[in-house]
Amino acid sequence: MMHFDRKNPDVLFCDRRKETIIVTDRSHGRADGTRTLFVDPDLQADFREMPFENDTFYAVVFDPPHLVRAGKKSWLAAKYGVLSEDWRNDLRAGFAECFRVLKPNGTLAFKWSEEQIKVSEVLKLCPVRPICGHPTGRKGLTHWMLFLKPGEQVGVEQ
Repeated sequence: MMHFDRKNPDVLFCDRRKETIIVTDRSHGRADGTRTLFVDPDLQADFREMPFENDTFYAVVFDPPHLVRAGKKSWLAAKYGVLSEDWRNDLRAGFAECFRVLKPNGTLAFKWSEEQIKVSEVLKLCPVRPICGHPTGRKGLTHWMLFLKPGEQVGVEQ
C-alpha cells in the first residue's frame, strides 16, 4: 500500500498472502458498493520466519497487520490482514526477524496504527528502541518509526 513504484528492482515486497479479495467499500463510488484488492507479493513469506540469510538487507520496512478485531468483509482486514490471538509473540518474532535479516547498522522503518493496540504496547516487544518517529494520519493514530540495527560504529575510533 505504500510503494511508490512496485516495479522497482531494488525492492522486494513480501506477504504471506497472495489473493484477490472483493470487499464492501462504498467510498469509491462503485454502484455495487464493492472494491477489489489484489495482494500480489514478489515473494510469499511470513514475517515471523523469513527465508533470507542473516545480515542480508541494508533496509527493511515492517508494516504488519495492526487489527485484532475486524469484520469478515472489512477493507482494512483485507488490505493489511488481522493479527492472531497470540499477536504479542507474532510481533516479537517479526521484530526479531527484521533485525536478523538486516546488515549491521541497517535501517528498519516500522509503521503501526493505534486503532486497536497502542504503540507503547508494541514497542515493549521490540529489542531495540527507535531513534525517531512521527505520528501521521487524520487522527494521528498511524506512527512511523526508524530503528538502527546495532553493529559496528561507522567512523568512530575504537
